[in-house]
Amino acid sequence: MGSTVFNLVLLVHVLAGLGVIGLVLMQHGKGADMGAAFGSGASGSLFGSSGSANFLSRTTAVLAMVFFITSLSLAYLASHAPKAPPSAGESISVPAKTVPDTEVPVPEVKPENGIPDPE
Repeated sequence: MGSTVFNLVLLVHVLAGLGVIGLVLMQHGKGADMGAAFGSGASGSLFGSSGSANFLSRTTAVLAMVFFITSLSLAYLASHAPKAPPSAGESISVPAKTVPDTEVPVPEVKPENGIPDPE
């Protein structure tokens, strides 16, 4: 069931993100009129300094809130997901081979040219 909930929240998250992108691109900016290019800043002040919260901006705010909530939900679901059982290769344990602690004799090397070693 956890996987189904995660997939459902992920689907809502992706749809909310795409909705926010689309709504932001459809909105009309305050300074996008021709008057703003010539220094007239009054093009977006028809409704006063507070502006008007129309349908697009309210819907964008709601979708942004849904996006943040689903982000937090996905983080919670991912951190509290049950651990997967080990795969077949991970469950096999082979003991390491141990080497006995025996000293290997080092053969004495005699110089072939008859000159003694400077040690």
